[in-house]
Amino acid sequence: MLTVFVLTGHLAGAQEKPWTLQDCIGYALDHNLSVQRSALQVLQREVDVNTAENNRLPGVHGSASQNFSFGRGLTADNTYANTNTTNTSFSLGADMTLFNGFRLRNNILLSKLNLEAATVDLEKAKDDIRVAVAKAYVQILYNREILAVAQRQIEIDSLQVVRLETLKANGKSTAAEVAAQEATLAHSRLTCVQADNNLRLARLDLAQLLELPSPEGFDVVVPDDDALAVPMPAGPEAIYEEAVGIKPAVRAEETRLAYAERNIDLARSGYLPSLSLNGGLGTNYYTSSGYPSKTFFEQLGNNFSQYVGLSLNVPIFSRMANRNQVKTARISYDNQQLQLETAKKQLYKEIQQAWYNALAAQSKFESGTQAAAAAGESFALTQAKYENGKASITEFNESKNQYLKACSDLAQARYEFLYQTRLLDFYRGRELTL
Repeated sequence: MLTVFVLTGHLAGAQEKPWTLQDCIGYALDHNLSVQRSALQVLQREVDVNTAENNRLPGVHGSASQNFSFGRGLTADNTYANTNTTNTSFSLGADMTLFNGFRLRNNILLSKLNLEAATVDLEKAKDDIRVAVAKAYVQILYNREILAVAQRQIEIDSLQVVRLETLKANGKSTAAEVAAQEATLAHSRLTCVQADNNLRLARLDLAQLLELPSPEGFDVVVPDDDALAVPMPAGPEAIYEEAVGIKPAVRAEETRLAYAERNIDLARSGYLPSLSLNGGLGTNYYTSSGYPSKTFFEQLGNNFSQYVGLSLNVPIFSRMANRNQVKTARISYDNQQLQLETAKKQLYKEIQQAWYNALAAQSKFESGTQAAAAAGESFALTQAKYENGKASITEFNESKNQYLKACSDLAQARYEFLYQTRLLDFYRGRELTL
């Protein structure tokens, strides 16, 4: 009986082709700002990985300086005199870390784990937007059906007002009965206005999720009844076993646990010595006023020097800083283990709640289908009795209201069951479809 009240075609004001759920999700993934921010985090982590890997390369630096000295200064003969001097110098140096307690290796591994965590966070952001879009999409479908029920109610009440006015003109009805039915019609119109506003707001919510500039002309495709012809998925335990290995919320915490474990190794490197290699080239040009000096290029050649060396740093006592860093890293690891367990329990709670919601919605849908059919038959009989003068207007309205309420309850159960079963499939790694 419910399908009688489903609106066909486009709602008033719709100008564009209706969007499917896949259209909405695809557009949201491309335009939603939260997803874009998560994508930028991935790019930043890629830069961090590149920086950590390049730290293994030697660093090269060059310098040049020009100094002027006035008054007493050192001459080219290595004596002091009151004279003006100039000194031009050039140098080129390089340094390279040979060993620093495996910090370089651990920093590279940590940066890669950070990149993996950011990538999984991006997947989670996409999953969140998929679920939010699906929920908003189903809310539009539900509000659309409630609006159709409200419009049908106006149609019925309008016919009764016309009928009572005709009866009144023939002396078979009173002005009070006509006024009462007009009041009922006014209330139905108010209900319809509220239902229309709810539908507009539902469209607005989805349009904002999609980052559309305006919900005007925006509409969605209504799925056929075959979408409900799906069996209940397996129990929450079986769904959880599938979901725990693939859902980004858990995988992100697992990656951060690996990061915390590697961070302990990084803290331990503070106990180990570090060794670095350095070398360089240098030369200078020197003049002193009043004293002869060789040419610029002669001095650069004569003063050319090279150096190479090793530098070893052995930690002996760091005021317990290294020990405390290791302890802090271990505490962070224990805390991350708790975070991982929390994420797993939260996932199981979500699956468990969705499964029981789907089970309840299925029961409500099955019983609601029977209730709507029975209420429809009862209303048809009451309407026939009323038109033959064997039932009062009060009995007619009560039967009508019961029927329309049954239709509204059925619509709610229908789309709740549709959403919850699709959500359970989504936890199992399937695409959200209607």
